[in-house]
Amino acid sequence: MTEKSPIPKDPDADNHDEGDEPAFEWMKPAPKSAAADARPDVAANGVEGRQPETRADRKAAEAAEAGPEPALFAEPLPTSALQVRPPEAEVERRNHEREQAAKAKPIAPRIFQVLLAVFYPVVVLVLAIRAVASPLFLWVEYYRPGFPGDGYGFNADDRMTYGSYALDYLSNWSGPRYLGELVNQNGEKLFKEGEVSHMADVKTVMLSAFGAGALMIIICIIAMIYLRKRSTGGIRRGLFAGSIITLVLILGLATLAVLGWQQFFTDFHHVFFANGTWTFALDDTLIRLFPGQYWMDSGIAIAALVFVTALLTLIFTWPTRRRRGLAPKNKAAEEESTEADTELGTEVGAAGK
Repeated sequence: MTEKSPIPKDPDADNHDEGDEPAFEWMKPAPKSAAADARPDVAANGVEGRQPETRADRKAAEAAEAGPEPALFAEPLPTSALQVRPPEAEVERRNHEREQAAKAKPIAPRIFQVLLAVFYPVVVLVLAIRAVASPLFLWVEYYRPGFPGDGYGFNADDRMTYGSYALDYLSNWSGPRYLGELVNQNGEKLFKEGEVSHMADVKTVMLSAFGAGALMIIICIIAMIYLRKRSTGGIRRGLFAGSIITLVLILGLATLAVLGWQQFFTDFHHVFFANGTWTFALDDTLIRLFPGQYWMDSGIAIAALVFVTALLTLIFTWPTRRRRGLAPKNKAAEEESTEADTELGTEVGAAGK
């Protein structure tokens, strides 16, 4: 085989002539653009038709070709109305209204504080009456030295048994038969019809008082929960006012009772019971079980319980500086002295300069 002999062709090889045509379309030179025509310096430097090397360059080239974009948003010019200041009187009025609105307190906390102060005396009085109208107090009375005995045959055990029935009737839901069918050791009825009727009237008054007291306790609990969340010191202020009202009332009633117990006892019964329905003979069971000394001791015990409770509430809710969230007087005086010394030092330094 000589050098001039033809080279045999491989049947699997590509027989198309490649020439100078690039293998891929992206390798072809870009067509000359209008921007290149307008910039002869680019063509002179031999970069005509060259693709930007980076994406940022391509973006910049596209932006240069597209030209500046129109502004999407334009800030409006100030109008003449916005430049006009309202009158000085109007400005002062608006400032005053804003200050009053900032200083104004919600009405709901004040209402709950008033309810707490008004209901407190009634709740304490009802609880004291309930504590006295119990077999425990009855036992203390019957067995204490000096309590008058029964001249018609009841001993202390008889009194304790029959008296407990009477007090239990006042707080249960039984009808008049609860007392009307009781008999003594001789088989006779223990209470007369008039006595049973009066005890039914007393029961109505007692249950009404207990019901009102329970409702007020629920309202007071709701008020305390609300004031604890919405008004700092609201519970303390309400109880403090209620304790003062309670002390004034109990001291006034105690004074009237001391000056004339019999008149006070009579007037009290006239308020709740009709005339002639609460007076009995000395040998009636109610008088033998609950003589005058018992009612006097009951009044003293109720007044003492109410007074002590209100006094303790007054002491524990007294508006001291700490409870009001204020600094102690000594600390406040020291802070004022420090501020005065600082101001004085500032003035002296300014004068020296």
